[in-house]
Amino acid sequence: MLVQAIRSLLFYGLYLGQTVVLAIVIGLDAVLRGRTGFGWAAARYWGASNLFFLRWVVGIRSDVRGMENIPDGPCIIAAKHMSDWDIFAILPHTRRPAFIAKRELMDIPFFGWAARAFDTIRIDRALGGEAIPAMMEDARAALARGCRIVIFPEGTRKAPLAPPDYRFGTARLYAELGVPVVPVALDSGLYWGRRSLVLWPGTARARFLPPIAPGLSAEDFHAELAAAIEGETGRLLFSAYERGLAGPIAPELRERLEALRPQDPSGDTTTY
Repeated sequence: MLVQAIRSLLFYGLYLGQTVVLAIVIGLDAVLRGRTGFGWAAARYWGASNLFFLRWVVGIRSDVRGMENIPDGPCIIAAKHMSDWDIFAILPHTRRPAFIAKRELMDIPFFGWAARAFDTIRIDRALGGEAIPAMMEDARAALARGCRIVIFPEGTRKAPLAPPDYRFGTARLYAELGVPVVPVALDSGLYWGRRSLVLWPGTARARFLPPIAPGLSAEDFHAELAAAIEGETGRLLFSAYERGLAGPIAPELRERLEALRPQDPSGDTTTY
């Protein structure tokens, strides 16, 4: 525990330190020159270097699959969100991403300037439904520039197997933009907990799932998206649990994981 805590502290120092430096450099560059190749190169370096630090400092490997499910044209990538690993892991496969982020993040000096240079779409959740028209306008403009929109449908990080809370904003985007939506399931919260200062070794996994084609009603899409992400996320979490986890498992999480255990026809539990 002590060794892993020290390793985690070292990672946070590297991660936060370089994030601050890069935000200042990219933010100033964005103010002076707007969107530039330098900014995109720095963003790719940021994501790749943090995955490197996670692998070699705290022992979190990355396993991302299903990229063949991402359409060549415009689309929305809708991902489960458990930790910052999710951003690092998804970023290389988004081509030119337009992340949807809450206004508070965009108001941070330098960080917000850098985010705007990367086509980030701001949403003011305090405005409720009144924020949707502005988000739609920015989303259409981002698609026209060749971006892929990236959204976390629950709006915030969630602990593994916490009750899902899918907002209707993704369904509104789907209905109004008329582009495919690629669900993304992942299990990173087992290694980088939402409120844990200690990161635990293991292999964090993300899966890009088959896209949901345009044409469904907003209600049907909303249900299908949640079912796809939650179903595959549950399978990833249970598979990791069965293989064994280095970190502690809270009793509530263990109970929820055990509830995912398949049963054979006789009613006895089985293992994968």
